[in-house]
Amino acid sequence: MTGENRDLVTAYVGLGANLGDARRAVEAALDALGKLPGTRLSAASPLYRSAPVQAGGPDYVNAVAMLATRLTAPELLAELQTLEHAAGRERPYPNAPRTLDLDLLRYGAARIASARLTVPHPRMRERAFVLRPLADIAPDLVSQQDLARVAGQRIEKV
Repeated sequence: MTGENRDLVTAYVGLGANLGDARRAVEAALDALGKLPGTRLSAASPLYRSAPVQAGGPDYVNAVAMLATRLTAPELLAELQTLEHAAGRERPYPNAPRTLDLDLLRYGAARIASARLTVPHPRMRERAFVLRPLADIAPDLVSQQDLARVAGQRIEKV
């Protein structure tokens, strides 16, 4: 169901990958996000390279996408997980290296706390790899205090 009768909601999705051709995986995912049912890609941040946070493995390639979607938050989450699975995402243990990671960061002004989904994303304000690209496309959503809090995390534009 695409929800043709639903209003468009602005949603933000964090993208990351650090296995295989990580840059290509993130670029392909950005393209795929704009092709989801009832959804268009409104903006995408530049790509960033960042060190893993609370994990090992190679550096990540990260970005944030802004979507206009008619999907509900659970429908959008399901679509994101389908894209991850198609990219070979496995979940052998928490914070394992990833072929593709797609996190629903924000869904309009919604506050959701369910067993499957928490929005806004509970750790987004702790991660430079989310805040820096988010600030590029939605500077009103990221405060200077947020950026100062993550200033010690290694991140650079690709």
